[in-house]
Amino acid sequence: DVQLQASGGGLVQPGGSLRLSCAASGFSFAGYAVGWFRQAPGKGREGVSCISSSGGRNFYSASVKGRFTVSREDAEDTVYLQMNSLKPEDTATYYCARYLGSHPIAGLWATPSQYHTWGQGTLVTVSS
Repeated sequence: DVQLQASGGGLVQPGGSLRLSCAASGFSFAGYAVGWFRQAPGKGREGVSCISSSGGRNFYSASVKGRFTVSREDAEDTVYLQMNSLKPEDTATYYCARYLGSHPIAGLWATPSQYHTWGQGTLVTVSS
């Protein structure tokens, strides 16, 4: 089976950090960009970040830029999202997904329809 599994979520205090992982099984991430999305209760799915296949061209939403860092380890078929200086508004279920190609396009990388092979999410709760 082709699957993605996000993990690493949990409860953290404001200002804290978490590192999310996205592991692929049944296929390889190599050659594909990978995106992170989040969905808060009652809200739509929001693009958070996307990493190109080479790791050299990455995108972040304005709300997380400077606080979150995306990285990848293709040898392990894993993509990471390091989240620092977390805020209560970062509370959401976080999902990873494989982009349709290797190079995300500015203006399209945050569009869910540009992705397939969505994984099950991991819940991040930022609260004191």
